[in-house]
Amino acid sequence: MTGTIGQLLTWATGELSDSESARLDAELLLSYALRKDRSYLFTWPERIPSQEQTVQFSALIKKRQVGEPVAYLMGEQGFWTLNLSVTPATLIPRPETELLVELALAKAQLTNADAKPLTVLDLGTGSGAIALALAAEQPSWQITATDYSQAALAVASQNALRNGLKNVTFLHSDWFTNIQVPQKFDLIVSNPPYIDEHDEHLSQGDVRFEPSSALVAANCGRSDIENIARNATEFLKPNGRLLFEHGYNQGPWAVALLNELGYSNVQCNQDFGGRDRVTQGQWQ
Repeated sequence: MTGTIGQLLTWATGELSDSESARLDAELLLSYALRKDRSYLFTWPERIPSQEQTVQFSALIKKRQVGEPVAYLMGEQGFWTLNLSVTPATLIPRPETELLVELALAKAQLTNADAKPLTVLDLGTGSGAIALALAAEQPSWQITATDYSQAALAVASQNALRNGLKNVTFLHSDWFTNIQVPQKFDLIVSNPPYIDEHDEHLSQGDVRFEPSSALVAANCGRSDIENIARNATEFLKPNGRLLFEHGYNQGPWAVALLNELGYSNVQCNQDFGGRDRVTQGQWQ
């Protein structure tokens, strides 16, 4: 396939007709191949890319046709105000998870009237999205970000350097295993695995290419959340707060779990689509 930018976009959109975001996918991948912003495509639709650029674009479109996520093909994904590197070793950060960042910042502001530097623990950091977003907003906070995957930690560390964020420490740990008592935190946040291993969505869309260890949990997707909620009580300061993301159908269960464990001020928050997404509670 050869042609102008406009012709290449029309061709690629047709090739990706099975995608709900065919035109956007085509624009992002062509921008990546050209090493230009998307605005360049609209400003210069009559320009003809080089043969090398066209060949690369065609190869990217073929990979996208079989379902490979655009973020993995480009090697990056925007989250909050950051641009993050992503690989198949990490989940692709999603807009819904930004709710967790918003809530953590808002609750900290409400409960920290003196604006003291807070200590934060991000469990299962993956690409580092949550920890780094908080670090960017609050440079005085001291944030510890853990993951069981060494490959994911390498990506997260790279993202910290990429965004010039120095107030995050990365630690290899299976949840709380390598957190040393009596270390305690003002906030514990997590986007843990919460999908049932039999969920039909695991065979659809981008998640087919994402690491299952970061998606699937035992006990109908509940085991990791239960682990975090129970053990967080040992690592939260008085009046410290736990916030975690979960599935759209897990809200009532998550609220009941925190209430049962003795958390106070428990509430479930909905994402921009009106679905239960983040539950939080305070430890007293």
